[in-house]
Amino acid sequence: MPQTLRVIFGRLNIMLRSTASRAGVLIALVLAMLIIVPAAQAAPATAPPTVHPSSSRSGSYIIGPGDVLGIFVWQNPNLSLSAVPVRPDGRISTPLIASMTAAGKTPVQLAHAMDKALRKYVRDPRVTIIVDRALGVLSQVQVIGQVVHPESMPYYKGMTVLDAVLAAGGLTPYAAGNDAKLEREVKGHVVTIHVHLSSLINGGNLSQNHLLKPGDVLVVPESLF
Repeated sequence: MPQTLRVIFGRLNIMLRSTASRAGVLIALVLAMLIIVPAAQAAPATAPPTVHPSSSRSGSYIIGPGDVLGIFVWQNPNLSLSAVPVRPDGRISTPLIASMTAAGKTPVQLAHAMDKALRKYVRDPRVTIIVDRALGVLSQVQVIGQVVHPESMPYYKGMTVLDAVLAAGGLTPYAAGNDAKLEREVKGHVVTIHVHLSSLINGGNLSQNHLLKPGDVLVVPESLF
């Protein structure tokens, strides 16, 4: 026991034997605290957990063939790549992963899959996936016909018919909005969903505001009158 503690305990023992007054007990408690508090302060602090850069990106976008990806592996610049194309078969290639399916996954899902695959070669990898160019048909929605700006646009989770029409600039004066149709591929077959766009846009009929899926094609025909 250190000499300082021996002295404190000696004084405490003498005080407790020499007095039973409340003041003596109070002083004894103070001396005890002088021993406990420094010991608690000297206890080594638990090191905070190491926080790595997050690999999470928006989980809503669906990667498809034709997309161009940026792949970044934390603290491994030799494994980080830019402008990685998603091949027509939906797969990508990187220095340590010869072939991996990317199509149909979100950037977060692909990053997790690459994390798992790279653990064979890299200790504690952290992968970030960025969609540099959204060109894949499976990850897009097309709006064609009588809209101001017919175009293909990136799909995101929760996207609706109204979102797509507004992104395309709205209907033209010649649009037959209530004759619009949504073409969707389901298990290899094209399913047609009739959409009353004029009722949705002008009448607020939200039952016509269908949720979209990747690959959907919204067709707005021209009015015959």
